[in-house]
Amino acid sequence: MGFKFNLVLADSLYGESGTNFISVLDEMNLNYIVAIRSNHDVELLKGQHSQYLEWQRFKRVFSDLDSENRFIREIIHGKRTEKRYWQITTDRDNLPGNSTRYVMSKYPDITSREVGNFYGLRTWVEYGLKQSKNELGWADYRLTHYPNIERWWEIVCSSYLMVSLHSEQMHLSTPQSKFKSKFTSHPWWDDGKGWKNILNNLRLIIQPFTLFNLICPWLTVFPISQLSLGFSRLQSIIYSLTSPIFIFLAHSDFCFSSA
Repeated sequence: MGFKFNLVLADSLYGESGTNFISVLDEMNLNYIVAIRSNHDVELLKGQHSQYLEWQRFKRVFSDLDSENRFIREIIHGKRTEKRYWQITTDRDNLPGNSTRYVMSKYPDITSREVGNFYGLRTWVEYGLKQSKNELGWADYRLTHYPNIERWWEIVCSSYLMVSLHSEQMHLSTPQSKFKSKFTSHPWWDDGKGWKNILNNLRLIIQPFTLFNLICPWLTVFPISQLSLGFSRLQSIIYSLTSPIFIFLAHSDFCFSSA
């Protein structure tokens, strides 16, 4: 698609996928540093052995520019090739399991310090993506069929777009936002300024339209004109206060429109 990557980082799930993920990276001639298991399988020719080089200390520099001492050594299986193997740890004497990693790199002329710091970025990239997925709701689906996952993403992204387009208007404190003087008295109204706060308030505004559509079929069974008129009145009031924001509702095929 035209994207250019300088370096691909991945955990051991991908690092051990040599027949698909890694082979594709090799075919595309992409640089990578991936985690591997401690018992990662490497073929050795007869008479070859694995050599563990001396530990080297390096400064692991974090995003806030703090740093800590780390240790790294290269492991050469037989003969050094373009794929190189490393062991990284916080304690070279005890090799604690929760802070010792084995990684494989394919990155021409990379130094041991670069391996340690580049691979350390993977944790923060993953952390940032996890927070983003949680915020957007992408972590909420429990689907395995891709078309269903794709549809879920479309719904979430559409909601996010709606919130983004209307966030400025929702925060206005000028007379143009006259709806706020009324809406903020709703017991569930949220005065926060975050994405989820705005989403909560937009849901409250849309609720009368949504809820009436849910009960509308029952009104064809039990015609209750007062209920239909009451909802129509409520929707008209909300629309009159929010027309600059929700003008798209006027073009939607809601049941109340015909009612």
